Amino acid sequence: MNTININALLVILIFGSLILLAFLNVTNPLKVNKKANFWFGIFLFLWATFWLEEITLLIWKENLNGYLALFFHYIQFFTPIVYFISVVFFTNPNYRFHKTYQKYLILPIIFLILLLLQKLYDLENSNIFQLLIIGIILIQVLFYSIKSYLLIRKHQKKILVLFSNTSEINLNWLEYIILSILSISIIISVYNLFFNPLTLNVYMNVTFLILIYVIAYNSLKQKDIFPFDELKRNQIISINEEEQFTEQKKKIVSDDELLILKSKLEDLMIKQEPYLDSELNLIKLSELLNITSHQLSYVINSGFNENFFQFINKYRVEKAKKLLVNEDLNSLSILGIAFESGFNSKTSFNTIFKKITNNTPSDFKKMSSKL
Repeated sequence: MNTININALLVILIFGSLILLAFLNVTNPLKVNKKANFWFGIFLFLWATFWLEEITLLIWKENLNGYLALFFHYIQFFTPIVYFISVVFFTNPNYRFHKTYQKYLILPIIFLILLLLQKLYDLENSNIFQLLIIGIILIQVLFYSIKSYLLIRKHQKKILVLFSNTSEINLNWLEYIILSILSISIIISVYNLFFNPLTLNVYMNVTFLILIYVIAYNSLKQKDIFPFDELKRNQIISINEEEQFTEQKKKIVSDDELLILKSKLEDLMIKQEPYLDSELNLIKLSELLNITSHQLSYVINSGFNENFFQFINKYRVEKAKKLLVNEDLNSLSILGIAFESGFNSKTSFNTIFKKITNNTPSDFKKMSSKL
């Protein structure tokens, strides 16, 4: 099979995979992260159109042309915008876009005008027009890639205020999409200057196909990030925002009440061991303590100088240490110890345990057995 045939097969696999994945995300059979998955599916559909011209060439032996080609080139311009919208709803499903966002339509309008001028006045071969179009596309991609990346990083910090286990809701895979696509784009630009573009297409299409399968795996297994009703979701999202300004925010409880609640919380953690619930979150614990989630967040932050994630996992590590040195549990694996301590995976257990104790669970067990 020659290079051309291999590349044709790769193009068909890429296009078909993206269309199928787009359909699964838009229809969202599991009904999780509804708005985010809908927009992510639209993003995948727009991404698929980048291979549409090669598909039409394979089927009809001719390229897209005329205003149909112009239409697809125009909607492709919205790909990074739609990706950003999906990230927004992954990090805040209750988000409402404001009228001020209309300013972001300026670049798409300019891009449409340039495409129409290029078509009407037959300027496809004009270097100036090509540079203008490429420049606007690059600005658009970089702008929304950076905004999406920063939003994901902010989300990764914010969930530490609300959840005790974050490995399945940290959206790392969305961050990797941005970094991967930007890296591939740079490689393509450099490679085209020095090597055979046809060979590049094969290597890049293989890379894209692998990336698409990784995206498919992660997007379809992504848990609902905020599995609460709208009222509770609004409560915890507002706590997210407040936690960024801990120094300035007003006291939610008095100093005397803070001491009382701090004592009650410590008593609850020791007697009921709620941290053994791997799905424990701020709302669940606040209900056990019979206070609001805002009050609990304030008590943990001001009373213990920790966020929710640190507070809960400190107890889990202490529990794990007791289990690790218990000779009656020698037959229990490290993963078993992790589950018994409230962790939901061996990876998160090892990472958090080492961060707190400066030793891995295995090393801690070996050191304890020598004492």
